[in-house]
Amino acid sequence: MEQAGFRTLAAIDSDPKAIIVYRHNFPHVPHVLERDLTKFGAAEFARFTNISTVDVIVGGPPCQGFSTVRKRDGANHGHRLVPDARRGLYRQFLEYVAFFRPKVFVMENVLGIKSTENGAYFTSIQSEARALGYRVHGQVLTASDYGVPQKRQRQFIFGTRIDLPEFFHEGFIRPARRNRMVTLGEAIGDLTVIRAGGGAEEMEYDMQRRRSHVKKYGRHFLYKVLEVHKAGKLTAHFARPHLDRDLRDFKRLREGENCLHAMKRGVEFEFPYDKSNFKDRYWRQHRNRLCSTIVAHLSRDGLMFIHPTQNRSLTPREAARVQSFPDWFEFPVTRSHQFRLIGNAVPPLVGEAVGLAVKSYLEKVVPKVKRINFLLEPLPIDHFQATEWLMVLVRAADNRKLHRLSDEEFKRGWYSIGFLYPGLHPDSTFEHGIEISNEMEDGFGIESIEPRLIKPFYIQSGWPIVLEPVAKEARRRYEVGRLDDEEFYYSEAAIAGTCHLNSGLGEGAASERIKYTNQKELFGS
Repeated sequence: MEQAGFRTLAAIDSDPKAIIVYRHNFPHVPHVLERDLTKFGAAEFARFTNISTVDVIVGGPPCQGFSTVRKRDGANHGHRLVPDARRGLYRQFLEYVAFFRPKVFVMENVLGIKSTENGAYFTSIQSEARALGYRVHGQVLTASDYGVPQKRQRQFIFGTRIDLPEFFHEGFIRPARRNRMVTLGEAIGDLTVIRAGGGAEEMEYDMQRRRSHVKKYGRHFLYKVLEVHKAGKLTAHFARPHLDRDLRDFKRLREGENCLHAMKRGVEFEFPYDKSNFKDRYWRQHRNRLCSTIVAHLSRDGLMFIHPTQNRSLTPREAARVQSFPDWFEFPVTRSHQFRLIGNAVPPLVGEAVGLAVKSYLEKVVPKVKRINFLLEPLPIDHFQATEWLMVLVRAADNRKLHRLSDEEFKRGWYSIGFLYPGLHPDSTFEHGIEISNEMEDGFGIESIEPRLIKPFYIQSGWPIVLEPVAKEARRRYEVGRLDDEEFYYSEAAIAGTCHLNSGLGEGAASERIKYTNQKELFGS
């Protein structure tokens, strides 16, 4: 986030080792606190730090309660789901959001959060954030799209305050401008050759290897990303020792090969394999491909992260490089903690991409807050007209004739959705979860015209089920160019609806179940 241009006001974590590493690398941050957020609330934090205004809050509640790695013992998924208090810690994150009301919040977690308990937590995070007055959508980011040399994918949840006159959407986060992916070999191939159990916490760089490496791969990753010129010494480049039996088994693997692949070509391993399990116990990475996802489990063993050409597992520095940490970033804790913290981290290149996207969004919306010039047309003048226009689309969908409507007719109905439901995000329509509610809400009196416009609705996305085919048609027209960005992300219609809601004409009619505050002051009546 700092690489993207933000200024950090505070950082909080309950992990003392994370705090040590953070303070060591970011001594300029005024408040770096080792606190348990279940015992250190937002109000106490504000009094302690004297911080009252925050633009962005970013964080990642512990992922272990959602990780698909724990599917094998039923701990996180299926009928043997084991209770885990960490799954509810997102509420401490949202407590801080509720207290400080930042313009944007960003939450990161593993993909398993979408499947644990059939997505109940993923749904709750979004529905509870919407209830706080945030427009929310989820987005999966693939690290290699942003120049990270690994197969990592993570779930992000973005929330923007509903009074901001713009939608944050997937188009803001742009992949790296490179024609080729960064491979594991490019990321670590210049580092000093060491054996299992060898290396040191601090050592000299092998400059001859670096020069040869630059001739082959160029300077970009080493100098632009890893910033090797800013690091005086090579740190954390020491390999864990391995049993002689494991080392002999390592040698039996070709690059890019795991045990299953090797056994299929007739290799016999010394490790006493149960052929139905542990077929991926050993995995040698390939220098010309992406590395496997760096995980915190590296703190226990590195058997799935065997070096492409050396007979050992990856070192902490190699794992950090695969995560895109610059070489000047140091880890002054023991090796097991180094691996754990590196594996738990958001890759800095992904964090920078998110930061640049949030910065671009804020630079776009903040100047608009004081004055809105409505360019979309036609926009409804009130909720009665919006309902009338929207019902044209609903009836067409019922008759399977939605695709036959002219673009003008469709846009009128589509903008009416933004007018009537200003908290809904178009990107959330295809990731709405399975939980449905029939709870009746006051909705401008819409229910007297067509109750389906209010209920049932998907709890995760907030979208009424009856509008799902309309949203799919909007996405289709958007993808073929019949709706542009401003039209598909109908923020002006949402602003108009919010202003109408606060004019008194729609008193109490929050169809998205949100209590709006200060919109009239921000946007005028």
